[in-house]
Amino acid sequence: MTANRKLIAGNWKMNGLKADGLDLASDLAGRLKGAGPVVFDMLVCPPFPLLFPVGEAIADSPLALGGQDCAPKTSGAHTGDVAPTMLKDAGCRFVILGHSERRADHGESDSVVNAKAVAAHKEGLVAIICVGETEAQRDAGQANAVVSGQLAGSIPAGATAENTVIAYEPVWAIGTGKTATPDDVKAMHAHIRAELDGKIAESAKVRILYGGSVKPNNATELMAVENVDGALVGGAALKADDFWAIATACR
Repeated sequence: MTANRKLIAGNWKMNGLKADGLDLASDLAGRLKGAGPVVFDMLVCPPFPLLFPVGEAIADSPLALGGQDCAPKTSGAHTGDVAPTMLKDAGCRFVILGHSERRADHGESDSVVNAKAVAAHKEGLVAIICVGETEAQRDAGQANAVVSGQLAGSIPAGATAENTVIAYEPVWAIGTGKTATPDDVKAMHAHIRAELDGKIAESAKVRILYGGSVKPNNATELMAVENVDGALVGGAALKADDFWAIATACR
């Protein structure tokens, strides 16, 4: 199977003010423009208030912009929500959906993630659909079943390799300093690849990202694992040197 082009996505979460975001995004955009041909795509997902200024700052670079969430509606009386049309207007090409923090902190179900993905796809956005088990679920031997259920419930009909990315993020490895072993990652990504067959046309071309305390010191090993098509990076994405080091670990 031909390897998919890696995607290195930075989830800034609720971090950064305007000056911070512009500095970070401009730094990364400059590195990309000066690097010549690279073997990866790079994406930053700032908090909502930073989307327009960051989008304008990176508009003439290969650095892509994404949102951290979107509503399943295009407009209306939905206080605090952000429509996919608004993300597109800000210059976004991607949107993260179903992140474990959204599922846990806001009670988002698979059906909610599915509806959001449908709305994102209608606006031409690539949905990065997140799945992953908790430590208790893994210890109970339920990791594969949990991820299978999330995939089945969250991926909408009509999803394609062009409009959908899957991010596997073991919940117990997000922001904890713990990292799944390469063998753990290989096994789960192989399981996800098999589960995508029949759910998405040309499933072998769907990019499956690993997310969970990815750092410069483990990126080379993780990015070399079979069926790992990039990374969804949290804390390390807030430092240009670290994020760039993760991206350039791709081969």
